[in-house]
Amino acid sequence: MLSAEELPDDETPVDNELQELIPGLLKAILLIFWAERMDWFFGIDMGIYYHPDKPPIVPDDFLSLGVERFYDEELRPSYVLWDENVVPIVVLEVVSQNYRQEYSTKSDEYAALGVLYYVIYSSRRRRKPRLEVHKLVNGKYELQEGNPIWLSEIGLGIGCDRGNYSGVTREWLYWYDEQGKRYPTPQEQIKEAQKCAQAAKQRAQQLVEQLKALGIDPDNPS
Repeated sequence: MLSAEELPDDETPVDNELQELIPGLLKAILLIFWAERMDWFFGIDMGIYYHPDKPPIVPDDFLSLGVERFYDEELRPSYVLWDENVVPIVVLEVVSQNYRQEYSTKSDEYAALGVLYYVIYSSRRRRKPRLEVHKLVNGKYELQEGNPIWLSEIGLGIGCDRGNYSGVTREWLYWYDEQGKRYPTPQEQIKEAQKCAQAAKQRAQQLVEQLKALGIDPDNPS
């Protein structure tokens, strides 16, 4: 069978910027939270080849566990099931202005592959939940209730909340812990580190002033 390098790249363009930014944020959080783990792969707008004679399925993003995070310096051009031998455990579709068979063809394809969690996010919904997490049970997807929703087989929860990413304040998707606490974004971690550094600097200055008040020169303690 053909390898990933020999298969054609999928060049289907996204039709909504959110289809890039939402997966990008989820991956950025994982790259920090799972920085020491090398047994996972998060693909964005990448073809999943499941049959050598059929075109790939291309979700907006997917997560696989128990695979090599990196092959080599060239990285993966696509995800080939007969090479990986691991079906993605989560796939995500971000609905654009028009539905793209998220509830029909794609749902059937992911179920046939054995994808455990099928996540659909539609920001334009008003009366129904914008985030849907479907779990494969006996060959069919069942909608899970809640926000965030705990994915026990992965050890992560997924949910939506308002925040700022890439300079845009809106509702985004995030990863959560089992207690429902949201994992911080890279930008939030940087701000927290800066805040801690500033607090440490202030404490050091206060200590210097206290020593001086006691008649001790901190630059020349002898």
